[in-house]
Amino acid sequence: MNKKLTALIACATVMAASGQAHAQDAVSIYGIIDTGVLYTTNANANGNGVFKMPSLTGTFPSRLGFKDAEDLGGGNQALFVLEAGFGPDSGVMGQGGRLFGRQSWVGLKGNWGQVSLGRQYAMTYIAMQKTDVMGPNIISISSLDAYLPNARTDNAIGYIGTFEGITLGATYSFGRDASAAGGPAATNCAGEVAGDAKACRQLTGLLGYERREFGINTSYDVLRGGSGAAGGLSNSDAKDQRVGLNGYFFVGDLKFGLGLLNRRTDAVANVHTRSNLWYLGVSYPLSAALILDAQVSRLDVKDSPNDVDLAVARLTYMLSKRTALYTSLGYLRNHGTSAIAIDSGGTVKAGSNQTGVMMGIRHTF
Repeated sequence: MNKKLTALIACATVMAASGQAHAQDAVSIYGIIDTGVLYTTNANANGNGVFKMPSLTGTFPSRLGFKDAEDLGGGNQALFVLEAGFGPDSGVMGQGGRLFGRQSWVGLKGNWGQVSLGRQYAMTYIAMQKTDVMGPNIISISSLDAYLPNARTDNAIGYIGTFEGITLGATYSFGRDASAAGGPAATNCAGEVAGDAKACRQLTGLLGYERREFGINTSYDVLRGGSGAAGGLSNSDAKDQRVGLNGYFFVGDLKFGLGLLNRRTDAVANVHTRSNLWYLGVSYPLSAALILDAQVSRLDVKDSPNDVDLAVARLTYMLSKRTALYTSLGYLRNHGTSAIAIDSGGTVKAGSNQTGVMMGIRHTF
């Protein structure tokens, strides 16, 4: 970990020096530090509560990034993004200890769209950005499907373009991930294997239409299995597929965001799982500095009693353009023997309901 941190600091130094030497194409250094204190009930088999400082996220996951765009003429640009995730509670690097685990890609952009190569967001992530009002909040639909805030893919070619309000996007991965650490961000499916054209491949797509007053899109995401992969996807015939329909609209200053995500998992040993994840949220600025967000969601697991309901509200007070204080309050109900925790990366007593409250601070730079 020390070697990775040293490399990250060295990279920042070199990029900053490069930006000073070439002011017209200066590399931008940016980031978010977001943390606080969380309390959840029923956090173990004895039903005890726990106070903690979460590592994964507060309202947004903490990060440090570098990006640049070079003008090539004719409206075209060359660009790159390198973005590292980290846990501010302990300083540990995120995404299974990857140096640039959030994003690591280079590409070209013009009025024809953008092409990118490297580790990048899947279209499932992009499709939900404007419709999921809670985003990757510590208490959110990310708890019901941990893939959603981690919808990235390695070794990928991506395209996205918007033309008169219509957005088209797709990614294709030759090997979606090659790490065994880091939870949902790393499922140990080492693709790019000779002799199997399906192993660990991933295809995602997006089609949407957007205006200021409303937007709607649909997304497709399929992950193929491979030798050693987690989640029962240990051969290339196994797959995990998500199809989403998302939208938002405004009534004055009140924003509504809603969506449905259908998931079909076909694992080895003829294990098939079907589920629907519904969500409906609202966002309203109570004043220039105070914002209220709220959302209800439900995970409906087919042919199973293990459904999950979640309700969450968040109040954010902007101390400045870059610094905010916030508090989140949520309630999750596990049906049957479900054991989904209210907080991403948390724990819960199986079949128990759970309440969570967090107060924190976020600073962007």
